[in-house]
Amino acid sequence: MTQDHVDFIADQWQQERPDLDIWPMQAVGRLSRLANYTRQEISELHKQLGLASGEFDVLATLLRSGPPYRLTPTVLFKSAMLTSGAMTNRLNRLEQRGLIERLPDPDDRRSLLVQLSDSGRELINRAVEHHLQLQARLLNALQPEQQRQLNDLLRQLLLSFEHAEE
Repeated sequence: MTQDHVDFIADQWQQERPDLDIWPMQAVGRLSRLANYTRQEISELHKQLGLASGEFDVLATLLRSGPPYRLTPTVLFKSAMLTSGAMTNRLNRLEQRGLIERLPDPDDRRSLLVQLSDSGRELINRAVEHHLQLQARLLNALQPEQQRQLNDLLRQLLLSFEHAEE
């Protein structure tokens, strides 16, 4: 079997501290390295599509909310786990580019709604297709059954963290 960089590190630890069971370090190290690789690839794709960091997430959140593709800034802010200032800056950039519109909230005069514009919807629909193609390519080293197993295991691990937050 071919060795990855984490195996190299594990061998060093085995030499220095053979008394340690380092499998957690190996698993987390691989998750971390994979996250870095995938984040880099996805960021490059978004850049090619003309989207700055995080703009894809805002537009995708609006799109998946369904017609009329409109949410409050607070819902967007919570969905993206950003500071309100960072969200405001992101919304300002998207509005300047004509990808979103800010509309008065008919239910609350003090509030605005953020809505995908037609050009924003066109861009994010195209971007989502490219995004999924890239993600599929990033996972194509695994057979379909392995992909399903990986997804199930990652869900189980993620749920252990999400339940701890409740």
